[in-house]
Amino acid sequence: MKKLQGAHLRKPITPDLLMTPSDQGDVDLDVDFAADRGNWTGKLDFLLSCIGYCVGLGNVWRFPYRAYTNGGGAFLVPYFLMLAICGIPLFFLELSLGQFSSLGPLAVWKISPLFKGAGAAMLLIVGLVAIYYNMIIAYVLFYLFASLTSDLPWEHCGNWWNTELCLEHRGSKDGNGALPLNLTCTVSPSEEYWSRYVLHIQGSQGIGSPGEIRWNLCLCLLLAWVIVFLCILKGVKSSGKVVYFTATFPYLILLMLLVRGVTLPGAWKGIQFYLTPQFHHLLSSKVWIEAALQIFYSLGVGFGGLLTFASYNTFHQNIYRDTFIVTLGNAITSILAGFAIFSVLGYMSQELGVPVDQVAKAGPGLAFVVYPQAMTMLPLSPFWSFLFFFMLLTLGLDSQFAFLETIVTAVTDEFPYYLRPKKVVFSGLICVAMYLMGLILTTDGGMYWLVLLDDYSASFGLMVVVITTCLAVTRVYGIQRFCRDIHMMLGFKPGLYFRACWLFLSPATLLALLVYSIVKYQPSEYGSYRFPPWAELLGILMGLLSCLMIPAGMLVAVLREEGSFWERLQQASRPAMDWGPSLEENRTGMYVATLAGSQSPKPLMVHMRKGTSAGGLLYARMTVSAVCIRSTDKMLSCLQGAHSSAETCLGDFKPEICGEEVTVVG
Repeated sequence: MKKLQGAHLRKPITPDLLMTPSDQGDVDLDVDFAADRGNWTGKLDFLLSCIGYCVGLGNVWRFPYRAYTNGGGAFLVPYFLMLAICGIPLFFLELSLGQFSSLGPLAVWKISPLFKGAGAAMLLIVGLVAIYYNMIIAYVLFYLFASLTSDLPWEHCGNWWNTELCLEHRGSKDGNGALPLNLTCTVSPSEEYWSRYVLHIQGSQGIGSPGEIRWNLCLCLLLAWVIVFLCILKGVKSSGKVVYFTATFPYLILLMLLVRGVTLPGAWKGIQFYLTPQFHHLLSSKVWIEAALQIFYSLGVGFGGLLTFASYNTFHQNIYRDTFIVTLGNAITSILAGFAIFSVLGYMSQELGVPVDQVAKAGPGLAFVVYPQAMTMLPLSPFWSFLFFFMLLTLGLDSQFAFLETIVTAVTDEFPYYLRPKKVVFSGLICVAMYLMGLILTTDGGMYWLVLLDDYSASFGLMVVVITTCLAVTRVYGIQRFCRDIHMMLGFKPGLYFRACWLFLSPATLLALLVYSIVKYQPSEYGSYRFPPWAELLGILMGLLSCLMIPAGMLVAVLREEGSFWERLQQASRPAMDWGPSLEENRTGMYVATLAGSQSPKPLMVHMRKGTSAGGLLYARMTVSAVCIRSTDKMLSCLQGAHSSAETCLGDFKPEICGEEVTVVG
């Protein structure tokens, strides 16, 4: 016996077996999904959060070094070209995905459930990065507190942590200027303070013997996590207000450091070293790869932070304008940071009587050794040191807010019934768990683990995730459909520039980066320490694990479908029935009222969900398009036929009554 529950029923009964686990968790909540989820309280909240997220520690300690080692001013040519090819298009793509769906990095893959593993890979990557990134913030806090003295502790030798090799690197002057120092076989006080006091790295024999936990670093790490938790306590409503300070104040400090730096003697020597064009470097592929890497990591594409922030926007927020503001602002900030850094390094080189390249470093070496040493040569050195580390603190916190908000949003969007009402508790548990996992970084050998995480957690795995995302959206979902979705939001379709980049240029560039990183692979090292093979293998597996989540997610998605392998693959690659804008008033065109409980016309589903109940009944859930059923009697007769399928019967009719759900039981 077959029966039809048709258009006369307002609330058809749909068995749970017909819905995917994601559908079961969200479908009844989608009507007021966005309201429960929360939104930014103002447009500037989103813009400043994106600026704070992108403008981070890398702008200060990586870009200037990369620029001067890759052609100086000539490096800006490939830098801005890669920004146009990769940075801006991928940035806009990620913002568009988040804003259109109002979903986090996991649930957004309703666009194509086959690729949900890419969202899981994002979470793994951002989780590993968040663990060690907050350790860097803990180091900054340590130096910040150490600057609250009349004399900086790394200014002189003679402390218990100093060795016989310690030499105060201060040039002596005569009438002709600075006398050069012989720095061979000597160590500056700032370097020994960093390695022997802050890290206490002499207490470790290597990555395999981390040694004891450093209680002072442990407390700084705890403080860092407490700060992050308090700032994301109420989600974007709280972090969106904090960024008004943390995203803008660094620019004030950077401006102060820049003005102070360029007024120092020898400053222009450093700036000239930083920006003098060496165009012959442009013939090297390494320079172009370095420019692409700087753009890729600086903008934070692929970590899920941009997607998460955009998901809290109103549907018609002008993210097209915001994309150019943030990406170009990020590039200009990097260049200005280079002036602030190298003006001080130029002064330092003149004081020591050595070339600039002997004092210039990148990464932690610049932030915790070279620049602190330069601060000791200035009048009111504790004041300038405090400003510098406070700037680093605010730069780091913005990025850390994004990492934690990405994780919390992604998981709560998957389990809204259980976690969204308890979001504060869940955020606290995430912070506690990550603090405990980060305790190994506070040991004597913690720096070795930090380097390992930094080298592998977001290396080739992140590139694979971004390539997969780009191809899934443009090739599987379809570039035309994606552009149509953007037109619904912004009122215009992306032009040829964006479409060409999404389809060809951006994936090709990222693929070249991936191949280059594999071909030019170099084992990790920290100073003179070389990591053992087992540590290298662990790092490689760390990167591979995020990559393997993509095919694992595909396997799960295919197994959830019915039919042959090809049919399952096709069904899993199509958008879920509730894909689209989260609010009903924004669902126009093909998305008209596909939300649960809506009384408006509904579009034809792209595929049918089938399942078998415990009693052996076959269910098929269908949605009728705007061309509706002419005669329910004729439909019923068709369904009662011995060899008729629900698909065949539905296809035989030209609708007159616009659409309700049809649930067939037979």
